[in-house]
Amino acid sequence: MLPFLPLTSCLRSSSRTLYRHARLSTLNSTSRRHNSSFPSDHFAQLASRQSARHQIYQSLSTDPYVNLSIEHFLLENAPADSSILFLYINRPCVVIGRNQNPWLETNLHALHNDRVQREPGDPNGSDVVYVRRRSGGGAVYHDEGNLNYSVISPRTTFTRNKHAEMVVRALHRVGAINTSVNDRHDIVLSSGETQPRKISGSAFKLTRQRALHHGTCLLDTPNIDRLGVFLRSGARDYIKAKGVESVRSPVANVSSMFADALIPFSIQNVITSVMEEFATLYEVNPDAVRRAQRAHAHDPELYAGEDWVAGAVGEPQGYGEPKIKSGIDELMSLEWKYTQTPQFTFSTYPIEDDPRERPALPASLPPATRAFLRLKHGAIIESCISTASEPTLADQQANRVHEALNGRNLHEIQQTHWDEILLDRLSPEVDATTIKELSKFIGSKMGCL
Repeated sequence: MLPFLPLTSCLRSSSRTLYRHARLSTLNSTSRRHNSSFPSDHFAQLASRQSARHQIYQSLSTDPYVNLSIEHFLLENAPADSSILFLYINRPCVVIGRNQNPWLETNLHALHNDRVQREPGDPNGSDVVYVRRRSGGGAVYHDEGNLNYSVISPRTTFTRNKHAEMVVRALHRVGAINTSVNDRHDIVLSSGETQPRKISGSAFKLTRQRALHHGTCLLDTPNIDRLGVFLRSGARDYIKAKGVESVRSPVANVSSMFADALIPFSIQNVITSVMEEFATLYEVNPDAVRRAQRAHAHDPELYAGEDWVAGAVGEPQGYGEPKIKSGIDELMSLEWKYTQTPQFTFSTYPIEDDPRERPALPASLPPATRAFLRLKHGAIIESCISTASEPTLADQQANRVHEALNGRNLHEIQQTHWDEILLDRLSPEVDATTIKELSKFIGSKMGCL
C-alpha cells in the first residue's frame, strides 16, 4: 500500500513541478523570456535544449572527475550546432591522455595511491591524484594556479589552432603580449633570453558531429618548479609502450611576466577575458557573458535566454545528473585508470622490441639478474624474472615466478605481494636478502608502496 500523503503536500509538490516545467516551456515557446534564472538541477535540460546554441559555464568544483564528466556530458548531449565554453580549475592532480601509460608518464610514488585503502589523515598519503581523461594528448599537471579551458563546437567549423588562438587573444587582453601558438598547437611564452616556454598544452576528441578542444594554461601555479616530481617516472628507462608518449617541454607561469607590474596578476581577469574572446568568436549574446562572469561570486543559479545558457556548474550537477554521475564513476574506477593502458613491456635488459642499453642494476643484486614483464590491458601476459647465471636454473626460476604472475593486474600487485611471490618462488636457492632487494627494485619501478 502506498503511504498516505496530505493533500496539501501533494499540491505543494505538484505546484513546484508545474512551475519548473512552465519555466522550461517558456524558453521553448515562441514568446521566450530573456535572462530567466533556473536552479542548478535544470542544467541537463537547459544544456540539451535544441535552441541553446551558445553556452558558457564556469565550474565551482575543483574535482577533476566532476569537471571532466560535465565536459563529456556537454560533448555528448548538447545540440550538434552549439558552441560551448567551459572553464574550470582542478585541485592538484596529474591527468594523462586516454591512450597513455601511467607507469611511464607519471611518478606513481608521488601521487595518491588509489590502489590501496588508507586511513583518513595517513601521513604517507599524497593529495595529488592520478586521472585518465577520455581525450588523447599527453600528461599534464593541474592545481589551483592552472586554468583549464574547454571549447565544444561543430566539427565542420573546427580547426586545431582556432581556440588556442582565442586564448592567446585573451592573454593579450590582460597584458601577456609575448604569448603565441606554436606548430604543435601549444601556447608558449617567449622572451629574449631563453627559448619559448610552454604555458598551455591541448588535447582533442572528435565525434561524428562534434569537436572537443581542451587545454591547460599555467597561470600562477606555486608548483612550477616541482612538476617533474609528479611527471617523471622511475621506470622510463625500462618501459617500451604502445600508445602516446608525452613530449617534454620547459614551462613557465604567465604570472612571471607581471612580477614588476603595478597591478597584481589575476586569474579571474584571465577567465573574464577568455569569456569575452569566446563571445566575440561565436557572436554570443552579451547577456550570456555577463551572467557567466558572475559565477566566480558562487552564484548557484543558471541563466538562459532565447539561444543561450550561462552560469555556474559543479558538484550538484555532477552527482545529481545520472549520466554525469556514471561518467564520474567510470573515471574513478581502477579499471579505467589502469586496464585501459595499451600493451607495453618492462625489461631490465635489451630485447628485440626495445634494444636500448639499460642502467646498471643495483650492486646488491647478482650480475645475472633479469626482470621482464609484458602486459596487455594492464595485466601480465608474459614474464621472465630470475637471478641464476646457469640457463636451465634461470628458466626454472622464471617459470615458477610466471605461474604466480600470469594474468594478474599490475596495479593490484603491491610491494608486499612482490615480496610474497618472489620469496615463495625463488626460495630456498636464492637467499632472502637478495630476494628482498629484487622485490624492492621491481616494486620501486612499478610505483608500489
